[in-house]
Amino acid sequence: MNKTRIKRCAILQLSWNQCLIKQFQNLISIILLTLLSGCRVGPDFVRPPPPESTSYTKAKVASHLVPGNGEPSQHLILGKEVPAAWWQLFHSPSLNQVIQQAIANSPTIEAARAKLAQAQQSILMARGSFYPQIDGSGSAQREKGPPLAFGLLSAVPATTIKGVPTYNLYSFGPTVNFVPDVFGLTSRRVEQQTALAENQAYQLAAAQLSVTGNIVAQALTIASIRLQIKALEKIIADDEKSLELMQKRLVVGLVNRTDFLLAQNQLEKDRSNLPQLKQQLDAAEHALTILVGKSPAEWSPPAFSMDEFTLPKNLPLVFPSMLVSQRPDIMAAEAELHASSAAIGIAKAQLFPTITLSASVDPTALTPANLFNSSNLAWDIFSGVATPIFHGGTLQAQKRAAIDAFQTSLAMYKQTVLEGLRQVADKLRALSHDAELVQADRRSLDTLKASVTLQRQRFTVGTVDLLDLLNADRTYQQARISYAQSQSQRYLDSAQLLVALGGGWNKKLA
Repeated sequence: MNKTRIKRCAILQLSWNQCLIKQFQNLISIILLTLLSGCRVGPDFVRPPPPESTSYTKAKVASHLVPGNGEPSQHLILGKEVPAAWWQLFHSPSLNQVIQQAIANSPTIEAARAKLAQAQQSILMARGSFYPQIDGSGSAQREKGPPLAFGLLSAVPATTIKGVPTYNLYSFGPTVNFVPDVFGLTSRRVEQQTALAENQAYQLAAAQLSVTGNIVAQALTIASIRLQIKALEKIIADDEKSLELMQKRLVVGLVNRTDFLLAQNQLEKDRSNLPQLKQQLDAAEHALTILVGKSPAEWSPPAFSMDEFTLPKNLPLVFPSMLVSQRPDIMAAEAELHASSAAIGIAKAQLFPTITLSASVDPTALTPANLFNSSNLAWDIFSGVATPIFHGGTLQAQKRAAIDAFQTSLAMYKQTVLEGLRQVADKLRALSHDAELVQADRRSLDTLKASVTLQRQRFTVGTVDLLDLLNADRTYQQARISYAQSQSQRYLDSAQLLVALGGGWNKKLA
């Protein structure tokens, strides 16, 4: 950097205080003129426009999902936003308690919080360049030579001199360096770090939404599997009774051995399904334990059942144009795009000159006690300009690379928006199909339940035997398993719709 001396006052010609005040005024004037004449280069960020579509699917989605047969109906309320504690719509105290534990203890959320804190410190680091940098330095050295050669006006006492004098030399003083943000290099860096911090804030919200959404999913899975296990155990019990009855009939010749072996095979087949369901239950419980921030040896989740959950009757549904500000992943992608825009400004600012202002006070004395005597004080004020002339195309390539990175971020933002729209569309259609499926399964369940009741009445009066009753009950229990699956899927898709809509991350929990 080329430095041009502005002015130096000889201490013998002008007092130190007068000279320092005058030159400090000059320095302030230079800084103010530089700042007032500065301009920030680079593009200013403009938010991408929201989706223009007014619906999530081409096929019309019914606002009222009424499956009938005693199943609860659901209503989609267009324009309503998702509440912050969206999981409370299922009215499960156990679920609410587990989620509170997870928000407080989840390592995933803890890591996201730490990343946000780190990003916020990066903003402060970048803002520090707006201010002068002040450093202090001091030295103590042994010198030999004429005192005037070192700028000392007082000579060493003659009684201590034998030929060329030898003496101690002390110095201590501050140095001030300031780089005015003429072309916006510092402000663009602050803008970039602020956008990256916003990205981390949205990542934290996304982590919280992911954890809470997965907890609800695992809790519903646990409840559904427990119901299926209960029904399967009843089926196995019926199989055992049927096999016992078949064996008695085989002995007296009322059935052939083939029918007996078929009944035995059915029992073993149903028994083999039980360990699979229990393994699925264990896996779901372990997954829920990890989400809470505990190990499977430390904590066991509540024994969730489908009876403790209430299907949300009213489901909020924001407009597609509002979705971009409701989903944290889309907002994170927008913040990343903002940071890429600021990076273009940084690259452009590096093509322009850099101005540096510096000042230093450098008192020098033969003893520490005399360091701040007016006769030993000296100071300097400098200004410098550095401008790029030839860097082999590096700076231009940096600018083009920043522009390309912005285009990449823009494409990723668009893809994130499309993915968000797809997820909402999928869940809207799924809820419609769920209502149809649970209606069919409920009809089948009610029919088979009536059949079991009828067979039990016939068995009581002796018109059918026990085997017919057991077979009817076995078919009914199979229908219970199918109904449990379709019922839990309806609950799960309701939860996933709330997550796809952003989960109310931008609202405070009550």
